[in-house]
Amino acid sequence: MAPHRRGTGDPAWQITPDGAIWRTSRTPDGPGTLRLVADAREGVVVARAWGPGAGWMLETLPQLLGADDQVAEFRRLVERTASGGYELLRELAARYAGVRVGRTSRVFEALVPAVLEQKVVGREAWRAWRWLLGRYGEPAPGPAPAGMRVFPAPEVWRAVPSWDWHRAGAEAVRARTIVNAAPHAAKLEAAGSAEADRLLRALPGIGVWTSAETRQRAHGDPDAVSVGDYHLPSLVGWSLTGRKTDDAGMLELLAPFSGHRYRITRLLEISGRRPPARGPRMPARDYRSF
Repeated sequence: MAPHRRGTGDPAWQITPDGAIWRTSRTPDGPGTLRLVADAREGVVVARAWGPGAGWMLETLPQLLGADDQVAEFRRLVERTASGGYELLRELAARYAGVRVGRTSRVFEALVPAVLEQKVVGREAWRAWRWLLGRYGEPAPGPAPAGMRVFPAPEVWRAVPSWDWHRAGAEAVRARTIVNAAPHAAKLEAAGSAEADRLLRALPGIGVWTSAETRQRAHGDPDAVSVGDYHLPSLVGWSLTGRKTDDAGMLELLAPFSGHRYRITRLLEISGRRPPARGPRMPARDYRSF
């Protein structure tokens, strides 16, 4: 579930002290709140939901948790290619055998925060996300934790005035990208991952990285690698060869695992491995002061 969380204090995703995960969504049936608790002893996930979208959230819960994920195919692939410097992937596949790539089936809901994360550090994007949901999201149905909000409808995003984008810290380029994408939300929701990639990249301001980040979450696409990421090529290159690399080098290293390239980057991220930080950090820019 972690990829669906957008930073600390995400109004649409919270963990309460009892270990429960709370998540909101604007489903095809309307707003919904979902509460999940994993019972390790029984080997089950206990779920409750509230709001008009409650039935839809419970019906699609197995997909959200990765029930359809073809992880066995990945394990066979890793076993066949574990030599030649890929032993680490076999180790990670075994260590994180329970990790699945799930899908929310809500494309526009995944697209907006991905656009907000374009070319800025995470904390700046997450602050904008919190502010916009706090301002324009509706209160979460049911007994959700205080402050939780539901993702606004596409027509609401189209109506956000320029001064509120500025107050949120999102400059005109990212704001315009979201506003321009909003009228196409229904078409995006109906498309599969490959078609969604084509449709997304046809929209102004959306490239390979944003499309991949969206499809990873909305479609659970295990191959949607985030080309153009500031940190990812270095992580992949250093983890697999001991040397940092660029996008082209990353794609070359991941080529033997076509169909599961995002899955590999996800395993490397959750492993906690990081290359030595010797280069300049990406600067934080607060667009509210511009």
